[in-house]
Amino acid sequence: MRLFTAINFNEEIKNSIFNCILRLKDKALKGNFTRRENLHLTVVFIGETNRVDAVKSALDGIQETPFKLTIGGMGKFKRNGGDIYWVGVDPNPTLTNIYHQLRKELLRREFIVDNRPYRPHLTLGREVVFPENYHREMEEEFAKSIPQIITQVDSLSLMKSERINGKLTYTEIYRKPL
Repeated sequence: MRLFTAINFNEEIKNSIFNCILRLKDKALKGNFTRRENLHLTVVFIGETNRVDAVKSALDGIQETPFKLTIGGMGKFKRNGGDIYWVGVDPNPTLTNIYHQLRKELLRREFIVDNRPYRPHLTLGREVVFPENYHREMEEEFAKSIPQIITQVDSLSLMKSERINGKLTYTEIYRKPL
């Protein structure tokens, strides 16, 4: 099964971010936009594995307390065929520490994990294309309209990613309290 670890959010935060997605979708020519129920912040992507208990054990090895996370601002990863738009999080030493602890625990259990720098974000949409007349100033104005959200993080989740009836669906299969 395809697994990743994540921070999940309450319905109020999901609704707030989803309103941003709807506004982005309204301005775009096309894109693959994140469904409200799939909004999350990935901590470590694991990929295809059946070693669920080993991932749970890695999560249980995290020694951290609940912390506040600030969400806000917009960015994009440039891609051919359409960009990936996202909402970022303010630099957070606790989140960074959790990422490094979890990565270390997974490597100890012989998982192959991504080596790129950690750039925590919530994906709004993939393969997003705007009309030619959609200028950088309009993009910056949209980014300013995204509300800053402060939330308490008190758990980490092990998530399963699968397609159900053609829809990408994320299901929590384990929760590690902080």
